[in-house]
Amino acid sequence: MVHGRTSLCVIVSILISGLAGCASTGQIQQELDLINSSGIPRELDKATLPVYRVEPPDVLLIESVNNIRTQDAPLQVGDAVHVRLGNPEPIILDLNESPDAPLSEAERLQAQYKFEEEVRSKFLDGDFVIHPDGKVNLGPLYGNVQLEGLTLTDAQTQIEKHLTGYARDTEGNPIGLKNPQVSVTLPDLAGKQQVAGEHLVRPDGTISLGIYGDVYVTGMSLEEVRFTLQRHLSQFIHQPEVRVDVLAYNSKSIYVITDGGGFGERVQKLPVTGNETVLDAIAAIEGLSEVSSKRIWVARPAPAGTNAAQIMDVHWRAITQEGITSTNYQLFPGDRVYISADKMIQTDNFIAKATAPLERIAGFILLGSSVQKTLRFIHINNQGGF
Repeated sequence: MVHGRTSLCVIVSILISGLAGCASTGQIQQELDLINSSGIPRELDKATLPVYRVEPPDVLLIESVNNIRTQDAPLQVGDAVHVRLGNPEPIILDLNESPDAPLSEAERLQAQYKFEEEVRSKFLDGDFVIHPDGKVNLGPLYGNVQLEGLTLTDAQTQIEKHLTGYARDTEGNPIGLKNPQVSVTLPDLAGKQQVAGEHLVRPDGTISLGIYGDVYVTGMSLEEVRFTLQRHLSQFIHQPEVRVDVLAYNSKSIYVITDGGGFGERVQKLPVTGNETVLDAIAAIEGLSEVSSKRIWVARPAPAGTNAAQIMDVHWRAITQEGITSTNYQLFPGDRVYISADKMIQTDNFIAKATAPLERIAGFILLGSSVQKTLRFIHINNQGGF
């Protein structure tokens, strides 16, 4: 009789659940119709994200299209300058040949070679690198000249001044060149791209441009970053042109929060590419866990200073089993996808957590009782002579 009543209760429960399901299906359809008319971006009807704003810890890729130096840019260690001397000392070939002692052919060739070597030693025309001490080495004849920190015009004047006294006679008097004519140019006007490469937006909102200092870029669009960089570099480069792009989108994220059914919540952070939907986010965490229910919603951050919650329910079965895209919302930076736990599992876990201390206490009591019985048995056996 009891068994018959139990079966009847089960059947009634199934029928009631079926009727409730029909009612909820109609309600769900109304919700889907309302959502479809809301204009919220979703799968097959997506919107473009707002203009990207750079924030820490994004990584920017910067390239210098035009990095020609300004005319008054100072020379630096490592720069190569081309030095050309237009009027070296005149050198006369004197073979000291006399009719009584004519030179042989070998002696003539040796004298000619020596003459050419002397000419080459006095003639300057080549590239010279500024060494770490700030000087360029013009060769064993002319020695070193300090050029670091000078403009090209000042460097030319410095070299000309140096060449007027590069050597001394036996009495110590300078016997340098008279009115030397020197030209100093940069063989590579652009030089090295000091700003090219990857640049991390630091916690203080700035990026480093090496020898050109730091620039604040946080909160700017890429076009604003480009304009700011060019304006800053114009102090060092003639009409600078740079190209800026985002190499790593690290500052904008979405979050998938999975309820552990009474055993905490797991939060997973996913990068934003501008095309993610709810289904994409859940696929990125390899689907629903064993304790998850089909109750899912998207919590969209409200504007700063407001306490209004923006909650959008997700109909998981409609998305996955029927291909209805109404609630497969497009996700925006900062969105939270919350996956609730199964109520039965949550209740079971709650009971397990509540009864666990009692089970431990009961276990200790049973263990103590067992130990007591064992000791009593041993005591009786010892008294009986066993």
